[in-house]
Amino acid sequence: MGLDGIPVETYVKQSDRVDMNTVAMEFSFILTQVRKAGDSLQVGALEELSVRAQRLVLICRMISPQYFVAIAVAPEGNLGKARYLARVSVPTLAAQL
Repeated sequence: MGLDGIPVETYVKQSDRVDMNTVAMEFSFILTQVRKAGDSLQVGALEELSVRAQRLVLICRMISPQYFVAIAVAPEGNLGKARYLARVSVPTLAAQL
């Protein structure tokens, strides 16, 4: 997804928990704000943002300065595996942009 809130590609395995398109659009704005805060604090580029909520865990990993991959996992899901898969997929996804 782009930081402008427009999805490049989506895959939803189970959509009965939340509307993932809306979640991704809202978090694209939040990622933009976190990135700006990081820039102003000079802590380096944003790499990953994780949010744990009651109904899902969302992992957002930056692919490039304008694009990110978001993975939503059920709270009882394997967060470590989701973070790992997001991290190792970034080079392949970046090459396809």
